[in-house]
Amino acid sequence: MTHSRFGSAPAALINIASRALSRVNDRRLRPLGLTFAQMPVLAALSKADALSQKELAGLARIEQPSMAQLLARMDRDGLIRRTAAQHDRRVSLISLTETGLAKLTQVHSVLFETNDQALRGFSAEEIDLLVDLLRRLVANLEENPADSASDAAATGPASTEDRAPDHRW
Repeated sequence: MTHSRFGSAPAALINIASRALSRVNDRRLRPLGLTFAQMPVLAALSKADALSQKELAGLARIEQPSMAQLLARMDRDGLIRRTAAQHDRRVSLISLTETGLAKLTQVHSVLFETNDQALRGFSAEEIDLLVDLLRRLVANLEENPADSASDAAATGPASTEDRAPDHRW
């Protein structure tokens, strides 16, 4: 199977799909005063009493400065509150306010609408396969790249027979 340089490479298509999902979700969340970027924070805080900025950044898989900006906006909008941690007064613990909790119910229906739109026409089996493949893709990308590079260096270049088809860009 051949692919044009970018047009049908899986990584390019996943990137395009991700951006499209973000745009659709942002448009649907705007009337609630929310953005799609806030969803990992809302989800994490809905499952925990309070988390530190560092913990939230790790869960959302974003850098600390980006998390700080996101939390500042959420604080400004009354979605979160900060309290000093008892074990270290320099650490702020973030939790949802009543306003933040109230928005969660609306958020779920908005995100399910987008999910339904994205998967329209897919069979249950295709959805299961897609979910499985995407989980594997994420796991591959979350591997430590230094480990992969050192493994490749230790074993030498792969033969043509060992290489997967060129589905990269």
